[in-house]
Amino acid sequence: MLSKKMEKAINEQINAELYSSYLYLSMATFFESVSLGGFANWMRQQAQEELFHGMKMFDYVCECGGRVTLKAIDKPPSNWASPLDAFQNVLAHEQKVTGLINDLVNLAQEERDHATTIFLQWFVSEQVEEEASAGGLVDKLKMIGKDASALFMLDTELGQRTFTLPAKE
Repeated sequence: MLSKKMEKAINEQINAELYSSYLYLSMATFFESVSLGGFANWMRQQAQEELFHGMKMFDYVCECGGRVTLKAIDKPPSNWASPLDAFQNVLAHEQKVTGLINDLVNLAQEERDHATTIFLQWFVSEQVEEEASAGGLVDKLKMIGKDASALFMLDTELGQRTFTLPAKE
């Protein structure tokens, strides 16, 4: 059973995960508008992954006998100066989410909620991957600079990304 404090905090994180999905959909439409379909695909896949994260938390709250309370999702930005600017925003956003997950882990430990502490370890590991992926793309975009052919190659590479639901644990 979740404490009310833990339930409220996870509900806040569900909203943050749904916002992340919304943000990446906004980025997808930005990339579509500048004819970078591969980048748009990467963002669409990322949006699906973030929705999965939110639903994983949603299911956990329900499984623990809690109540999910949904609230409005903030409007995300819709324009970025460049692909590099967009991915720098992705990296900063993922770093913020890492902080939020760490705060949840700290709260679970304070509450002596061992089940939630264990549950959240998946998200801790996931955030390492998220930051590494975004950081790697920032590095590539910095190397590319204004090289249109390199940008085209990266766009083609990002167009290959797919999201597969992880197996149930």
